[in-house]
Amino acid sequence: MSITILAICFFCIAVLYSTVGFGGGSSYITILLLTNLTILDIRFIALICNIIVVSTSCWYFYKAGLLKIEKITPLILLSVPFAFLAGMIKPETDIYRSVASVALILAALFMVIDLKSKEIKNISKPMLTGVGGGIGLLSGFIGIGGGIFLSPVLHLIKWDSAKYISAAASFFILVNSVAGLLGHLLTDFSFDWKQGLILGLSVFVGSRLGNQLNIHILSHERIKLLSAILIAFVGIRILFTQLS
Repeated sequence: MSITILAICFFCIAVLYSTVGFGGGSSYITILLLTNLTILDIRFIALICNIIVVSTSCWYFYKAGLLKIEKITPLILLSVPFAFLAGMIKPETDIYRSVASVALILAALFMVIDLKSKEIKNISKPMLTGVGGGIGLLSGFIGIGGGIFLSPVLHLIKWDSAKYISAAASFFILVNSVAGLLGHLLTDFSFDWKQGLILGLSVFVGSRLGNQLNIHILSHERIKLLSAILIAFVGIRILFTQLS
C-alpha cells in the first residue's frame, strides 16, 4: 500500500473519529495490518497519530468548556500506569487481532443498547477507577488510547451527556496514548520517520475538521450513533482479517 493511499485513509479516519472524541488508533491499526509492518511498528504509528488527533481535540473541547478534569481524574488513576505496563508487552499477531476484534464488537453492542438514554447518574469514584484501569490495560496491549472502549461504557453507566463523554474520551486517549508510547519505546523496533511525518500531518489536518463538526454541528444522538457504527466497523474488520 503506497504512502499516498495511507495518508488519504488516515486523513478520513481522523475526520470521522475526532467528531466523536476518538483518536482513530483502532482504524489506523486495521489499515496498517494490511501492510508488511510489524505489530510493534503498527502500535507505534497508531499511538503517535492518536496523540496528534486527540491533542487537537482536547484543545477544542477545553475552549468549548467541555472538559471536566476533576470528574475525569478517577478514570485515569490506574489507566495510565496500566497502559504503560501493557505497552511493554510484545503480543503475538493472532492473539493481538483476536483480543482487539472481540473487544471492539462488544463495545459497539454496549453503545447501541444505550443509544437513546440521556439520563445522567452519579457513579462512585472506585468504580470509575476500576473501569479506567481495565480499559488502560486493554488499550495499552492493543496500542490505542482506549477511548473507543471508554465511551460506550460511560454511555452505558450514564456518566454524562454525549459531548462531555466525547471530551472525556479524548483526554483519556491522550494520557493513555502517551503512557503506552513510553512503554512501547522500551521495546526494540525500527521506524520510518518520513512515513510517520506524512501520516502525522494527515491526521492533524483531518482532526481539525472533525473537531468543528463535533462542537458545532452534530447532535447528542448522532454522536452516539456514529460512535457505535465506527466501533462496530473496526471490530468486524479486524475479525475478518483474522479469519481470512
